[in-house]
Parts: sequence; structure tokens; C-alpha cells
Amino acid sequence: MDLLDIARGPLLQWSLVVFLFGIFWRLTGILLLKKKPDFSEPRNESAQRGLRMIFTRMWPKREFMKNQALDLALGYVFHLGFFVVLLFFLPHILFVKDLTGLSWPNLPNGMIFFIGAVTLGALVALLFSRLTNPVKRLLSNFDDYFSWLVTALPLATGLLAAAHVGARYETLLGLHILTVEAFLIWFPFGKLMHAILFAFSRGTTGMQFERKGAAI
Repeated sequence: MDLLDIARGPLLQWSLVVFLFGIFWRLTGILLLKKKPDFSEPRNESAQRGLRMIFTRMWPKREFMKNQALDLALGYVFHLGFFVVLLFFLPHILFVKDLTGLSWPNLPNGMIFFIGAVTLGALVALLFSRLTNPVKRLLSNFDDYFSWLVTALPLATGLLAAAHVGARYETLLGLHILTVEAFLIWFPFGKLMHAILFAFSRGTTGMQFERKGAAI
């Protein structure tokens, strides 16, 4: 059994199981947290502001734009590029179709390769910013760096496989699948989970502000 067979075999199945169970476990734990009683008189009671805050906080406040404009731009490039590559690369769509039967139009391979390269470049630039900024370096821990690694490796190995550079295509594809599996296993237990939890935290904060009558 070669590397590709190992990557596409039980390891892929187990990584998907850990990914789904981990997300379920994290969300269940959050939803079952005991809510602290709030005895203050509510000024407003509405979920609309909570829902609105999920989207309005996707764009930073003007006060933070001056000194963090480059990092903010790199962050948006990375997040958008990552999801475009994930959702619109034909082999990824075919993988989802095999699992669920769902499919959608893909983007040309050349465009995906370019977006993937830009996305990886933005990710490297963000790491450089974290390492060279004293405050960010002080606040960073193992989770930050390991989450960066398991995010960067699928992009890097995917680009190498698409370009057929560095080894046989089957070997590169096997390595790419293994890095994706590492990403899936780590996702529910590290800071990558913010891709799901951000909606809960922003929505809850928005509803608390609404209750207190605070401006968002």
C-alpha cells in the first residue's frame, strides 16, 4: 500500500469523523453552558441586532484601520482566497459530490492556482507580521502557530501537486490529502474553530448590547 492509498483510505474516514464529532462536541458544550442570571431591566429585547452584528463586525472600526490596514487586507485576502480554492477547485467539488451528491460550477484551474499562490503568500506575510511585531509575538501561543501550519500545508502541497513539482504526482497528492486530514483533525480543537464560533460570539454580544441599550 503506497502513500496515496493510505491517505485516501481509513485515515480520511477517521479525520472526517473526528472533524464532525469535534464540532458537535464543541457546539454542544457551548450550548449547554449555564447562563448567568441578569437581573437588570432590559431596555430592548430583540435578536435582530445580534444577527446584524455578525455581519457588521466583519469590517473593522475606523479607529483600527490606520495602523492595521496591511494586516487587515492580508487577512481578508487569505480568508477569501482560502474559501475560493476550497469551494471552487474541481477536484474538491468532485470530492464533495462523492460524499453528498451535491455539486456546483468550478473555476478554471489556472485561476485557482493563482488564487492559491496569492493566498499562501498572504498567509506567509501574516506569519512574518506576527513574528516581527513584539505585541503579537507576546500574545501568540502554540495554538496560533500550529493552526497556521496546518492551514498553510494544504495550500502548499496542493500547489505543488497541481504544478507537478518536487515528486511524483501520486506522492504529492498523498501528502496533500494527509495535510488536509491534519487540518480536519485539528480544526475543532484549536483556534481554527473560530470559523464557526465567530457567529455565536458576535450574535451573543449583539443581543447583550441590545438588552443594555448600548450602541454597536
